Amino acid sequence: AGVTPPDIPHIALSIGEPKHPSPAFVLDEVLNALPRLASYPTTQGLPELREAISDWATRRFRLPRGSLDPEQQVLPVNGTREALFAFAQAVIDQSKDPLVLSPNPFYQIYEGAAFLAGATPWFIPAAEGVPAYEQVPESVWKRCQLLYLCSPGNPNGAVMGTADYRRLLALADRHDFVIAADECYSEIYPEEAQPPTGLLQACAELGRTDYGRCMVFHSLSKRSNLPGLRSGFVAGDTRLISAFLRYRTYHGCAMPIHHQLASIAAWNDEVHVRENRAAYRRKFEQVVPILAPWLDVSAPEAGFYLWPETPMDDQQFARELFAEQNVTVLPGSYLSREQEGHNPGCNRVRMALVAEESECIEAAHRIATFLSQRT
Repeated sequence: AGVTPPDIPHIALSIGEPKHPSPAFVLDEVLNALPRLASYPTTQGLPELREAISDWATRRFRLPRGSLDPEQQVLPVNGTREALFAFAQAVIDQSKDPLVLSPNPFYQIYEGAAFLAGATPWFIPAAEGVPAYEQVPESVWKRCQLLYLCSPGNPNGAVMGTADYRRLLALADRHDFVIAADECYSEIYPEEAQPPTGLLQACAELGRTDYGRCMVFHSLSKRSNLPGLRSGFVAGDTRLISAFLRYRTYHGCAMPIHHQLASIAAWNDEVHVRENRAAYRRKFEQVVPILAPWLDVSAPEAGFYLWPETPMDDQQFARELFAEQNVTVLPGSYLSREQEGHNPGCNRVRMALVAEESECIEAAHRIATFLSQRT
């Protein structure tokens, strides 16, 4: 507000909206399936879509064949944002003074979902890595009804391992809460041979193939550059899927059939996903060296964000960068809540490398110029 940037092209690094081209074969499927607009979709979705999702998750996370039943353990949703919010409404019992735990910084939907479900958010510090679960008091775990995970993390890109999941699963069993794992960045990672571990994968490695107390959330938005398709899925505990399906059926939020058919094509193809990862890899390889002399910055374990500390207040940094270089970034304090007098996102900014490679490089040079003038 009140800032007039210079007359040079604006470059937005502030919003995590993928800008790579959507796969042409998926767009063709949408067009070919338009005659299906004459039919109502069902909330549970097409059997073929649930099967494609189950097959993809089984391949990707090395699940035992047949352990993820497409009939009872998979449900298509209109993107993870809608599902992450709605899920809390379906599982929270507000009569029991519930807590909803999430990382801090965090995706803002977790907080809104908790409030609208009649629960109180409780935040776990996670500015630099995996949330500090060991700092959570036993009294908090006892009141927890829902724990939101985000791995790879938004904004820090931290990735949880099997040991982290094992600890949380034991806590969930002891205190009877549900784990909701937001894994929408799981397909953007630097090493092809080292994909991030997922919650269902950890369950399978621990012999928990009923996936009890667990729900994972996946989307085609980041994986396939299809944010406007609003297509994702939830999968996990049969009991939780049943309750969530019942809740969603009353809301009339079924995915359009032509979107479902296009989604089948997307989940069945990995070529475009590997190309997408390669494009992000090139951007990090170009941008990080430009910024490194001026910021303590490095490529994340996964995801498409940079999360550097700033040499000044994060809001001041974002405002002055926009005013002088017409580049927008997100102040870290906007992604966080104050805990014990400290906001863990303070003096950090989130930079989403979603624009085209040339734009990301240009933005990096502008940020370097901006900082050099303050040295």
